[in-house]
Amino acid sequence: MNIRCNNLSKNFRRTEVLKGADLVLDPGDRIALVGSNGAGKTTLIRCLLGEYTHGGQVLVDGIDPRADRTGALGRIGFVPQLPPPLKLTVGRLLGFTAEVCGSDIGRMADISGRLGLDIDTVRRRPFAKLSGGEKQKLMIGIALGRETELLIMDEPAANLDPTARHVFFGLLAELKGGHSMIISSHRLDEVAPLVNRVVEMDRGRIVLDDHVDDRIDLAAVLRCTVAISRPTQAFAEAIGAWGFRNDAGECRWQGMIAGPDRLRFLGMLSRYAALVENLEMTEGSEPDAPAKTP
Repeated sequence: MNIRCNNLSKNFRRTEVLKGADLVLDPGDRIALVGSNGAGKTTLIRCLLGEYTHGGQVLVDGIDPRADRTGALGRIGFVPQLPPPLKLTVGRLLGFTAEVCGSDIGRMADISGRLGLDIDTVRRRPFAKLSGGEKQKLMIGIALGRETELLIMDEPAANLDPTARHVFFGLLAELKGGHSMIISSHRLDEVAPLVNRVVEMDRGRIVLDDHVDDRIDLAAVLRCTVAISRPTQAFAEAIGAWGFRNDAGECRWQGMIAGPDRLRFLGMLSRYAALVENLEMTEGSEPDAPAKTP
C-alpha cells in the first residue's frame, strides 16, 4: 500500500497544527512517528484516515480518503490512542465490524484472547464500560484480526498490562513481513524495535525522516542481572515495578524483560547510573510471567 502526503496543512481556528508536511510510505515501511505532545502526530494520522478537511493532498493507493473513505480505508487497520465512547456491546461491535469490513469474528476474538481479554466474559458489556486496558486489547484485536495491508497505531501499548505488551510484540512480529505500519509515540524508545524508519515531527513539520536497523527479535526475552553499589528505596521501587527481585542480596537484582522493551529498561536504569556497577543481559527462554513494564 502506498501513501502520499503532499504539502499537508491543517488549522484549528487560528492555530496551525500541520505546516506543509510531506510524507511517502511504501509497502513494507514500518514508521515510528515520534515527537512531543502537540507536534502534530495525531492530526497527521486523522488526515490520513480522512477524518479532517485539510490543505494539500493525501492519497492512499491513489484514492483521496476524505472523498472515498470506504475505498481508501478498506485495507487499513487503526488502533486509536483514545478508544471511542461507543455504547455498543462488545458482541455487537465485533459483529458490526465483521459485517462492514468482511472480517472473521473468530479471528478478532482469538487475538483479543491472546492479549488476555476473554471475549465470552465481556460479550454483553457495553464497550464504554470496559477498562482502559480491555478497550485497548479489543481495539488491537479488531485491527489485527482484519485483512489489512497497513496498520496505523496511535500509542498502541499505552494501556496494556505487562503480559499483553509482550504478546503484542509477538503479534506484530507475525505480521512484520507483509504489513506496513505507522506507529505514533511521543518516545522513540517505546517503538524503536518495531520499525525500520523514524519520522520525527516538531511543531507541525517533519524534521527527520531516516531508516534504521530493524533486526531485533520482537519475541525475544532477556534475562537481566543488575548490581548496584548500595541499596536505595527509590531504585528498589523503580526496578521492582519491572518485576525484578533481589533474592541474591539487596544490591543484586534479577529479572526478565521483553526484548523490544530493552531501551525503555535501559532508560530507567540511566536515572540511577551512579549506582549501577554491573549489568548483564542475555537471551533467555520465555518466563511463565513476563516482567512488568511500567
